[in-house]
Amino acid sequence: MPKKHLGQNFLYDPIILNRIIQASGLSSDDTVVEIGPGPGRLTRLLADKAIKVIAIELDDKLFERLRAEFVGYRNVELVHADVLKFPFEDLGDFRVVANIPYYITTPIIFRLLDAKKDLKSMTLTIQKEVAERIVASPGGKDYGVLSIMVQYYARTELKFIIPKEAFSPVPKVDSAVVHFEILGKPMVSVKDEALFFRLIRTAFSQRRKTLSNSLKSLGTDIKDRLIRSGIDPARRPETLGLDEFARLSDCFMEKS
Repeated sequence: MPKKHLGQNFLYDPIILNRIIQASGLSSDDTVVEIGPGPGRLTRLLADKAIKVIAIELDDKLFERLRAEFVGYRNVELVHADVLKFPFEDLGDFRVVANIPYYITTPIIFRLLDAKKDLKSMTLTIQKEVAERIVASPGGKDYGVLSIMVQYYARTELKFIIPKEAFSPVPKVDSAVVHFEILGKPMVSVKDEALFFRLIRTAFSQRRKTLSNSLKSLGTDIKDRLIRSGIDPARRPETLGLDEFARLSDCFMEKS
């Protein structure tokens, strides 16, 4: 029985599973990590495609079942662990292909991005609403902190939608497959990443307000810094691209 508290919704349709493999762009030389393999349907397809599969499963019973089913697979390593505590930094170059639990989608993505030095790509099946936020462009309601923080490190593409009826048990919402191609260097250059992300979080904490109002907690000269950065103080946070946030962030490094 799938466990609701672990966000277990399993995909069995071989056509959809093969579309996920195709979207990932895996080659026979790749080491691939699967998070939450569940019954192992995707795991088998990955094992046929990649040189090595590392499947991380937290559920005790599923792990034991997987261990019995994959005993003859020399290129499949099963790991009984919490993915948020897994040492991805020790793997060398790797890719990720997984249907990850909805309830920890964002923590998983950022844990993987922590290992970006060796991470080449991620192809993740996630909640459609979250997928739309990740790939969103400036100007729309879906664009926000998550969009910018992910797109700073990766080129993102929503590959296709998976209707909720394709899963067992059926979740409440549709899903989407998103491919993240990790960049060799961040999308924009900033002098201080911590300040850059702090600026973004502060701006979007009051996204309906103008930038001159949403950022006023950062100083008394916000309007001047916005103007010096070539940004109209009357604009709202969701209209700024990464390059504009980068310019503004660097402006905060300068003396008034």
